[in-house]
Formats: sequence, structure tokens, C-alpha cells
Amino acid sequence: MKEFLLDGSSLTIADVVAVAYGKPGSPRVSLSEVARGKVARAAAAVERLVESGEVAYGITTGFGAFKSKVISRDETIELQRNILISHAVGLGESLDVPTVRAAILIRANTLARGHSGITVDTLETLIAFLNTGLHPVTPSKGSLGASGDLAPLAHIALPLIGEGEAEIGGEIVSGAEAMKRAGLSTLTLRAKEGLALTNGTSVMAATGVLEVARARKLVGLAEIAACLSLEALNGTDAAFDERIHELRPHSDQILSASNLRRILKGSELVRTPDASNIQDAYTLRCIPQVSGAVRGAVSYAEGIMETEINSVTDNPLIFINQSGAVEVVSGGNFHGEPLALAMDHLALALTELGNISERRIMRLTDSDANGGVLPAFLTRNGGLNSGFMIVQYTAAALCTENKVLSHPASADTIPSSMNVEDHVSMGMTAGVKLKTVSANVADVIALELLCAAQGVDFRRADGKARLGEGTADMYDSIRRVVPFIEKDVALKPHIEAIRALVHAAMNS
Repeated sequence: MKEFLLDGSSLTIADVVAVAYGKPGSPRVSLSEVARGKVARAAAAVERLVESGEVAYGITTGFGAFKSKVISRDETIELQRNILISHAVGLGESLDVPTVRAAILIRANTLARGHSGITVDTLETLIAFLNTGLHPVTPSKGSLGASGDLAPLAHIALPLIGEGEAEIGGEIVSGAEAMKRAGLSTLTLRAKEGLALTNGTSVMAATGVLEVARARKLVGLAEIAACLSLEALNGTDAAFDERIHELRPHSDQILSASNLRRILKGSELVRTPDASNIQDAYTLRCIPQVSGAVRGAVSYAEGIMETEINSVTDNPLIFINQSGAVEVVSGGNFHGEPLALAMDHLALALTELGNISERRIMRLTDSDANGGVLPAFLTRNGGLNSGFMIVQYTAAALCTENKVLSHPASADTIPSSMNVEDHVSMGMTAGVKLKTVSANVADVIALELLCAAQGVDFRRADGKARLGEGTADMYDSIRRVVPFIEKDVALKPHIEAIRALVHAAMNS
């Protein structure tokens, strides 16, 4: 894709991922001609409102609790600058570049609908951030999720007026210098523009979209890891029988079971029917039920994010009827509740994906639990060697952190702006938590892959028993970067090598 046209209505999660992780200008993002016309029409309507002296929230009044403070026509320009510099009070670690790029794209797309009153020049300058690689330094903390992501969006918009900081060419410089290096002119914001730039859900949506995309791939990786563990543990695939899942027809459970059968197809390490060992522990037998439920949570979050990135989420909104009459209507589309609930749900689901993975790591390293199929802690000379003993500790620590982070941010609210904004979503907090949970689960899956590959090597000492169609590829990828561990060595470099494989797959 050489060029992507924003029209406000047809952005997809795949588009956001492509722009977020792509090189600046590849694909090149532009405003469609139809969108340009709608944006220009709304901006002209705002100018007419200002000239007429009509009172309209955020255009000729202050913001939040200052909604009743009327601003003179001569002060409307200063008002828009003030909202950026006064709202840019975020703290914490800066958002990574892909999240910032995704947020800019989503914000531009919502403004392209032509209901926000921004000018074409300002919108195209914002879009130019993506094409020139100008990435505003944006703190991750400070948003309450209503009125949208005020603080982080203000930081993103600051370079437009020559303020703030931005990364460009691998260097962090002042906003003014970044604009100069990008070949862009700083702007004087017109009426409504500062509010249009800061009021909305674009940063939490960007976080949610990227994490949903990563989660979809993470579930697939987790199913491969589970199958490799099953082979290492001499497990049976009987519980994945299609007939079982047709009798409990959750679509994602059926999909998961089908995927497991495909991954294990042709495996010679799967246990054949054994009257003395009829069924496996839940961590192997119930993979489709757990993984399928997680897939369902991902699908739910995907639906929410797809809708959100093509929505108008600022306030107030500009409506122009067929006769040209203009109406400014205040509403609450900036409220992040749908996103907050979806991201909290997804964080909980991914936590469960990590929990079941950690329990398989325990089974791989506990010779009593696996019936002596594998040696204790996956090492030959136990006692002298501790083997993979502490690998399970690390997985347990990550899972415990996730359990703490699974408390829903959306269950909380703290009133703000002199109690005018008296219920907020905490959606960005949900997004920040989700990001940490996702990274932790990816690490747990990496640890399971490390242990499972070691276990497989013990099971097929001659190296001839065939792995499944899906697990064979994963095993080969692991063994290209990590050898069989004969005796105690520093495991950290090996863990990092597999982590790199997992994270690269999630971000591809």
C-alpha cells in the first residue's frame, strides 16, 4: 500500500497496525477529497458562529467547569492555544512510537468526518507528522478516559504550535525544532481547533487496537506452545475431538480445537489410547475451552475497536443541514466506557492464558506431576544442576503481577473539573494495564516454549520421532537460537532469544 486515504469511515485495525509499525511515509497517509470538503465546510461554519457572536461550548466559552464563561471574539484564538498548553500535564513513561503513530492516525480519521470544526490546514499538518516521522513525546499517564484523553492528546498536538517535544530521526528535540526539521510550519489555531485536537478517545483507542492485534497473534502462539508441551508430556489429543466441541458449540472453542488438531497433525509424540492413562490434566485437556474463551474476548475487543476508530469522539459536534443551517450540539462521545470495559475484559482473558501456560511449565518441570515422563526440572544430573527450576518461578511471578493488574480500571471513577465531569471511564489506565499484561503473557509463553522444547528432546532421545505439523516449525525456530541445555548455564540469554521470537511474531 503506497498511499492510504483517510475518509473518517473505513479505517481498519490492519490499517492502524500498518501505519503504526511502518516507516514514515510508507504507506503515505492523505486526506480524501470528500473528507477535505466536509472538513472545510465545518471549519467555515465555526468561523460564521464566531463572527455572529453566538455562544457555543469550547468555541466562545471556556472548558469543563468554565463552560459558562463567555470568551470574546478577540480571545478565541488565545483560547485554543491555552487548551493545549494547559492540558499537557501528563506524567509517566512516554508512549512508544507505534502507539503515538496509531493515536495520530485515529485522531486524524475522526477529524476527517467533518463534525469537529478543525481546518484542513491543521488536519493535514497533523497527518504530516506520520509522513515525516515527527512523533510527539507523549506521557502515558494523565488521562481519565473522559473527556477523552485530554492530557496525552494535548501533548501530541503541542508541536503544531511550536511547543512540547518530539522525536524525529531518532533524536528528541523541541516541538519547534521538530517542525522545522520536518519541513512544516507552526500554526495559529483557529476557533474550536484546540478542543478538536484534545477531546476524544484516540490514545486509548490506539493502545487498544495495537494490543488487540497483538493478542490475536498471542493466542495462536499460546496454542502452539500448549501443543509442544502436550507432546513433551506424552499427552493425548483425544480431548480435541471435533464431536466433543460440536456438543458445546461456542464458535471460538470449536475454532481453537480445530487449530490444535491442525498443529498436532502427524505427531508421533501424542499418546495413543492407554487404559492406564485415560485422560490428561486440565491444563492439557481443557486447552480449547480456555483458549477459545480468550479468542472470544479478543473478538469482542476487536469489534469495539473497529467501531471506535471510525467514530467521532470529540465535543461539541458541528451539524450542518441541507439548507446550510449550523447547529452545535454537546454530547458525550468522548467517554471511553466501551473501550475501558473491552480492555479490562481482554486483560483478564490474557491473564488466564498466562495462568494455564504457567501451570504447564510446572507440569513440565515437576517429575511427580508428569509421571516421570520427564526428569525433575528438565535436567539429567539434578542436584548438581538446578536445570529449569527457576524458570517456573519467573513465570509464576509474571502471572501474579497479571492477577493484580486484572482488577478492572473501569470499576473506578474519580470526579473532576469541579464535579462537572463527575463520572469517568479510566480507559487509558485500562489500556496501560492491558499493555503490561500482554507483555507478561508473551514472556510466559516464551518460557513455556523453552521448557517444552527441552522436554521434547528428552522424549525423543534419538531425535527421530516426528512432531506435529505446527509444532515442528516452532521447535525448529527455537533450536535455531537455543540449543538443548546439557547442564546449568546462564539461561537469561536463551530466554531473551525466545522472547525475541515471540515478540517479533506478535508485532509482525
